[in-house]
Amino acid sequence: MNYENILTASQNGITTITINRPSKLNALNKATIEELHSAFDTANKDKNTKVIIVTGSGEKAFVAGADISEFANFSVENGGKLAAKGQELLFDFVENLSTPVIAAVNGFALGGGLELAMACHFRVASDNAKMGLPEVSLGVIPGYGGTQRLPQLVGKGRAMELVMTAGMIDAQTALNYGLVNHVVAQDELLPLAEKIAGKIMRNSSVAISKAIKAINANYKDGVDGFKVEIDQFGDCFGTEDFKEGTTAFLEKRKADFPGK
Repeated sequence: MNYENILTASQNGITTITINRPSKLNALNKATIEELHSAFDTANKDKNTKVIIVTGSGEKAFVAGADISEFANFSVENGGKLAAKGQELLFDFVENLSTPVIAAVNGFALGGGLELAMACHFRVASDNAKMGLPEVSLGVIPGYGGTQRLPQLVGKGRAMELVMTAGMIDAQTALNYGLVNHVVAQDELLPLAEKIAGKIMRNSSVAISKAIKAINANYKDGVDGFKVEIDQFGDCFGTEDFKEGTTAFLEKRKADFPGK
């Protein structure tokens, strides 16, 4: 599929989605969010895609924020609809994908950009990356899940400070906070993400999808994560991947998982 604002490429089990609006520092507008939804959905349904990597084009920005010009004149009702639709189409959608999603943060990840990175299953960053939620400096708050996912990742106190000050942190601080898993030089960023993806792909994609569901359940109000884990664990026993994994172990050979 041809997109105006993003690029997609699939190779060796990895689909890489690149947000490609360099003149706008890859800012998220309505069209880009819709295209990202389509690209993530397509990759998730592709039996050959085992891992998705999302990154930004160029060397300056992953996503420098939302496109403010689109909503500067919105009403209360329109503002609420903007947040609800965006969360449904992209941020919650990515978090709940059954295919692992790695954010390769290659520069500024601000506002909606950091919210997209936080919706991914984990994050790696280049050493020039800067992250923050500056929304209160515009008289609004993060609306794409930032007030929920940031404290889950870094703790309530640090999240409160970052949101209230509208400040930015560098990659090393993000690593210290647990916001990102690894920091490397920019030219090593995608190779690192691909290396981690390779390690993921050795394992059962069916089991990984169930693990994602179980881990996410811990962060959903009114959901018993332990019960979800028990159910997903039990379901594994009825899969071809379980049969292959246990047989390979007992036969002392490498498992060849059927996959999605």
